[in-house]
Amino acid sequence: MGLPIRQVAYFCADVRAAAAAHHAAYGSGPFFVADNIPVARAVHRGVERLHDHSSAYGQWGEVMVEFVQQNNPGPSPFHDMYPEGSGRYGLHHVAVFVDDVDAALAEFAAQGAPCAMRAEMADGFVYAFADTSASLGHMTELYAPRASLLGFYAMVADAAREGAPERDLITTIRLR
Repeated sequence: MGLPIRQVAYFCADVRAAAAAHHAAYGSGPFFVADNIPVARAVHRGVERLHDHSSAYGQWGEVMVEFVQQNNPGPSPFHDMYPEGSGRYGLHHVAVFVDDVDAALAEFAAQGAPCAMRAEMADGFVYAFADTSASLGHMTELYAPRASLLGFYAMVADAAREGAPERDLITTIRLR
């Protein structure tokens, strides 16, 4: 399918602590944290569920790095790989741009990677997780590169190029 990786994402207990630790180890960042990202609808494994999560986004070389925490209990694509209450965390997914999320989900499913979750934000932005964990060891997140997403990616990359004082390593933002 020729899909370059745009982002590497880790599931963690605390996005701010994980971002700071990653920065200390690898020099990534600065990071932009969105708390309780508003998801209008999420369907996990065929069941509509609450999907309350927070994420920290930063640049790590040529790729965006994300740290994500789940804020609500219950099943999710994160708990598919790291069972709730297990205390386990780690690499969860890589993200790729696709022209059509639903068509890409169908292609992944035909190759043995079923849809773990399809979610829609209040503004209509759709993203999904194809469960590629059996073949790749992680999930694959799919989303279409619309202008607002490309602008967000550019903002994160520009912040890394410009550098930030240590006191500005983590900035809280609001996603709509």
